[in-house]
Amino acid sequence: MEAKRVKLDRETFSCSICLDLLKDPVTIPCGHSYCMNCVKSHWDGEAEKEIYSCPQCRKTFTPRPVLVKNTMLADLVEELKKSGLPAAPADHCYAGPDDVACDVCSGRKLKATKSCLICLVSYCDEHLQPHYESSAFKKHKLVEPSKKLQENICSQHDEVMKMFCRTDQQSICYLCSVDQHKDHDTVSAAAERTERQKELEVSRLNIQQRIQERQKDVKLLQQELEAINHSADKTVEDSEKMFTELIRLMEKRSSEVKQQVRSQQETEVRRVKELQEKLQQEITELKRKEAELKKLSHTDHAQFLQNFPSVSQLSGSTSSINIRRLCYFEDVTAAVSEVRDKLQDVLREKLTNISLTVIEFDLRSNSQPEPRTRAEFLKYSRELTLDPNTANKRMLLSAGNRKATLRRLEQIYPDHPHRFTDWTQVLSRESLTGRCYWEVEWGRKELDVAVSYKNISRAKISEASGFGLNDKSWAVKCKTQNNLWNYRFSHNNVQTALSGPWSFRIGVYLDQSAGVLSFYSVSETMKLLHRVQTTFTQPLCAGLQLHYINDTAEFCKLK
Repeated sequence: MEAKRVKLDRETFSCSICLDLLKDPVTIPCGHSYCMNCVKSHWDGEAEKEIYSCPQCRKTFTPRPVLVKNTMLADLVEELKKSGLPAAPADHCYAGPDDVACDVCSGRKLKATKSCLICLVSYCDEHLQPHYESSAFKKHKLVEPSKKLQENICSQHDEVMKMFCRTDQQSICYLCSVDQHKDHDTVSAAAERTERQKELEVSRLNIQQRIQERQKDVKLLQQELEAINHSADKTVEDSEKMFTELIRLMEKRSSEVKQQVRSQQETEVRRVKELQEKLQQEITELKRKEAELKKLSHTDHAQFLQNFPSVSQLSGSTSSINIRRLCYFEDVTAAVSEVRDKLQDVLREKLTNISLTVIEFDLRSNSQPEPRTRAEFLKYSRELTLDPNTANKRMLLSAGNRKATLRRLEQIYPDHPHRFTDWTQVLSRESLTGRCYWEVEWGRKELDVAVSYKNISRAKISEASGFGLNDKSWAVKCKTQNNLWNYRFSHNNVQTALSGPWSFRIGVYLDQSAGVLSFYSVSETMKLLHRVQTTFTQPLCAGLQLHYINDTAEFCKLK
């Protein structure tokens, strides 16, 4: 009895964080006690969120409670130490939620190492010893720890089911075999186990054979994968070289054509200018002759008749000049166009090593150019709302579920499997398909604007559920601190620092089929912060994550 009391005292005065006797014990407002350094370290990890919780009951406190040593508790711990406490079992020996606990242990139970099919009890090493030491337990059957021992008891006769009915294919007790199963084919459970064990071994051999076959297939597929990658890399390398040579040749031919055209241009320009000069001289001479004739027309009859023969004579050639057509190099243009058409035919018909799938994807992705101006982006605007079933309980939704505000206390939301339980995040109700554009307006300190697959994990603070920390989400973090600001992109827990003009409005453009995702800083103009080119394989949603109390984020109305 004294040993049990001491063991209970050790557990009573142990810190639930370090699982050791309390050191400098403190009692927090909810009544639980911890080592001072243990609870300090725990709260230091929560300081950024400005909310502090009890590790046991999860009750939250604001502001951070002041810790004062509990002198009475400290004195009791010291008395316990002086009483000569036995060493506590290692923590890994205690039973957890998924372990089978010893049915005999009192207080904090140890893990069971065996279960007895006769006693229908599970034992730790200490309480199992009588089964090894006493002849009274010699015939008891010990098995690996099981939580389903009661399933071995007949519900009708409260007896261990040591028989098996082959007719009904179920375990029964002895009384059942002489009662409702009297005329059935019944055998002992041990005999049936022996038969089934043989079948099990055959099944195991078949499975092992299939595993070996599949391993061979995996090895062959790995070899095929390596061959595909090697072939693809070699083809890309060779293709780049050939296309580079082709481009170099085209540039050389282009330069030669350009030189020839410019040379001929100089010759023709010189010829035309010479003709222009000659014609200008002739015009000058004709104007002089015209002036003489005009002057003559105003003289008397005698002078007119005397001078007319000499003045009326025209000197020089009066032959017309042939003006060539206006387009001088049409033949060259036609020749280059013919070369271009023939080259296109060759590329289309002869380069059969180019995948048709790649060509179709390229044509589809380039069938419509990406938007460049905000007006063009707004053509693809989507009205988005936040899904209350995904919102963390500390996020208050308002403005028709378009706005989220981070609160200190939890909101009254029903439990839902889609809810983010620890990350202060929320997803849009609408799925994102085709081309979409939306804008998020935020304020104060920090916001994560994200796009995520619908099946992202929701529970626990882990990389699997945080936006940008896994391969299921893409996020841009916007943060202000001490009048400084920065952007950071994150995907699969790889972060990239971004630069761009500061704005409290972020635009997001998504082309799901083309695998394009772009984030913009939106003010009077739009500035690209980051662009992603990937392949989206699952339905997508927009996401928001808030970090500080009273921070807000809202999907903007764009129409």
